[in-house]
Amino acid sequence: MSGNEVRQMFLNYFASKGHTVVPSSSLVPHNDPTLLFTNAGMNQFKNVFLGLDQRPYRRAVTAQKCVRAGGKHNDLETVGRTARHHTFFEMLGNFSFGEYFKQEAITYAWEFLTEIVKLPKEKLWATVYLDDDEAFDLWQKIAGLPPERIIRLGEKDNFWSMGETGPCGPCSEIIIDRGEAYRCAAPQCALGVCDCDRWLELWNLVFMQYNRDDNGVLTPLPRPSIDTGMGLERITSVLQEVNSNYDTDLLRRLISFVEEMTGQVYYSDRRGFPFRVIADHSRSCSFLISDGVLPSNEGRGYVLRRILRRAVRFGKALGLNEPFLYRMVPVVGELMGEAYPELLEKQEYVQKVMRMEEERFHETLHDGIRVVGDIIKKVKEEKRPEISGAEAFLLYDTFGFPLDLTEDIAEENGLRVDRIGFEQAMEAQRERARSARKEQQAWEQTINLTAVLEGLPATTFKGWETTQAEAQVLALIIDGRRVPEASVGEEVIVLLNQTPYYGDSGGQVGDQGSLLADGLRLRVEDTSRLPDGKFLHRGLVELGMIKEGDTVFAQVDEGRRRSIARNHSATHLLHRALKEVLGGHVNQAGSLVEPGRLRFDFSHFSALSPEEIKAVEEKVNQQIWQDLPVEAFESSLEEAREMGATALFGEKYGERVRIVRMGDYSLELCGGTHVLHTGTIGLFKIISEAAVGAGLRRIEAVTGAGAYQYFNERLDVLQNAAAVIKAPPVEVARRVEALQQALREREKEIGVLQGRLAHYEVEQLLERVQEVQKIKVLATAVGSGDAESLREMADLIRDKLGSGVVILGSAWGERVGFVAMVTKDLLGRGLPAGKIVKEVASITGGGGGGRPDMAQAGGKDPSRLNEALEHGIKVVKQMIKPLN
Repeated sequence: MSGNEVRQMFLNYFASKGHTVVPSSSLVPHNDPTLLFTNAGMNQFKNVFLGLDQRPYRRAVTAQKCVRAGGKHNDLETVGRTARHHTFFEMLGNFSFGEYFKQEAITYAWEFLTEIVKLPKEKLWATVYLDDDEAFDLWQKIAGLPPERIIRLGEKDNFWSMGETGPCGPCSEIIIDRGEAYRCAAPQCALGVCDCDRWLELWNLVFMQYNRDDNGVLTPLPRPSIDTGMGLERITSVLQEVNSNYDTDLLRRLISFVEEMTGQVYYSDRRGFPFRVIADHSRSCSFLISDGVLPSNEGRGYVLRRILRRAVRFGKALGLNEPFLYRMVPVVGELMGEAYPELLEKQEYVQKVMRMEEERFHETLHDGIRVVGDIIKKVKEEKRPEISGAEAFLLYDTFGFPLDLTEDIAEENGLRVDRIGFEQAMEAQRERARSARKEQQAWEQTINLTAVLEGLPATTFKGWETTQAEAQVLALIIDGRRVPEASVGEEVIVLLNQTPYYGDSGGQVGDQGSLLADGLRLRVEDTSRLPDGKFLHRGLVELGMIKEGDTVFAQVDEGRRRSIARNHSATHLLHRALKEVLGGHVNQAGSLVEPGRLRFDFSHFSALSPEEIKAVEEKVNQQIWQDLPVEAFESSLEEAREMGATALFGEKYGERVRIVRMGDYSLELCGGTHVLHTGTIGLFKIISEAAVGAGLRRIEAVTGAGAYQYFNERLDVLQNAAAVIKAPPVEVARRVEALQQALREREKEIGVLQGRLAHYEVEQLLERVQEVQKIKVLATAVGSGDAESLREMADLIRDKLGSGVVILGSAWGERVGFVAMVTKDLLGRGLPAGKIVKEVASITGGGGGGRPDMAQAGGKDPSRLNEALEHGIKVVKQMIKPLN
């Protein structure tokens, strides 16, 4: 039985029991800043369990793609070392949203395992929470398990919580006893006592029956729910009777491909560790990139980069010194493309991104090896016994060197690594990540506001048809608490029964405007939308008082809304134009639509040339000037896909979707506000294009009045420049080029004159040379424009001296610069330039260093320049070693 067959059997079984088969959600969680990646089947239903969302079904079944790498759930460093851990895996799960509970959940699980996939009943055990007598009795009644094969465990093992507060409940795990052959060496090998591979957890059934409040008090939920999870790789390994997930057909083909590339044989013991890492990581990288994650230095992109680079390092250990991981993408597609068609649809794109990152890492790794060498050299020069934790962390964080690799290189050089210091640096980075809690706090505020407004209906949105409407005030919130009224000067959140205000979502900012009534004026400064469909109007009471139950007139700022609509419609035209000019691999990765500008992030591998930017602008403006009709309509998600409507990476869509069509040019799923005809946009101009990550570009553009203002500002600059150089605007470029050429010629002449002047000055300075124990020493202040000219002057003096020590200093405003040079014949006399200049600079509150024959330094106190140079003579006198 193949892994693909197991997946399909699971889905089919629960579909036959009235469950809706829900497709896997993206690995990038939608609107959930608490998660780095989707790491469990229940993630896409989190808002349903929290009461923030409703679905048209009460039973669901999924095969969910998951990644556990980074964040709270991080299996990255364990992958390949055990038979079960992965960064990418599939979670099979069935869910009930208040429809059925423990009896049905246990019945379904037992029936599937024993009758559908036919596992031997006598090998199956169950665990339950300590005081969950109901589950204990159900396992005996439904499965016929004897009491001794039902093990009670504590909260650590058998009680599940979504967070510190919120839905929670006991859980029950189904375990298979793999027999004495797999027992551990512990005196007592038993379920709940040891954690060996004999007792293999197959399925976890979570009985979500309580709500935990801030005080830890558990209150029964009115409609208990079910959340279950079973790892596809794990159940497949049992059904295929293999010892490791890596020996299943889900992963073994990838290991075989590594064997083919390396010409080496895979062993299931420690020797196979690199093979297993590469096989696992090829899957996670393929899926993450196909879901829109791109390598970068922060967040999800940073985790992807670490996974990919870890695979490359282990490839090097197997002799793969050229990019290879991208070649595994088609193999992943062959194995999993039927279940996850996005792998096949985006295969070429995924390969391009992966190859670019591999090539970049090979360069980085080369640089890292050089940096390791520099660090080791420095450690030995300083006679230290170990590489510091900060140095090891630099190698880990910047160059992708794992600690064990740094330790190996250190050991080869007779050194060790400060592990404690490394862990402290790692913890400091984690702390920095924990401090970035803005999104998390916003999410928590959303949950709190949802709770405060529980029981009130969703807001009816009228903003697609109008910018004004009469509405009733359903609730007022100040400082997170519901209040009956708000007075002048108070900031308040207002919930209306209906609204013309658009709530911030999909990249489009929220509307502003006013709520008006007799004696009342409330300025709306922002509008947002809760997941359950309530629109929140945040504003300031400027006149009178607003009360719950009041009828108000909601008036959106129409000029601002029109500007936003122009920019939003322009992003749709831009998206299509980019695909036409650059290729079908272009996909939107984010956007921001404001009144004054639009920002559009998209996948592409290189900077746009001036010709490409011009071509994109021309295509967008052609569609604007054709004055295409813009229409919005609803359809089913399936119908929208059949029409070819563009959907966005990671976006969660319901069964009914809104489509925006612009003539025959653009068709996108979108809930935002738009112009009625593209001609209303007026004009489109790209003002910047830049990289925001590997394979990710960002365009900023302006339209309408913003474009008019942009061109006027540029015209003013051009006319001012023309006036300064006394030329007509059309002649500015040619005239500036002529002036630059003339300037370059003058600079050459000045350089020649400065050289002559320097030689003259050097002759004068040589008259100040002193002899210290028969060694010529010149320590003097000079006038120089910068550090480079100071060094050049020292070069001239050294060459003129033939043998000796040169110490020059110069003041530049509030700073001081020094340079020291020692001729090569004196290097054996104990006169390293680095130590000399360091001592000299210390008098002015500075420091520096460099090579034994040349070094530079800086200082902060120009008033002590001469004192420092006099000190330099003393330093030389003290450091001179006698001739042998």
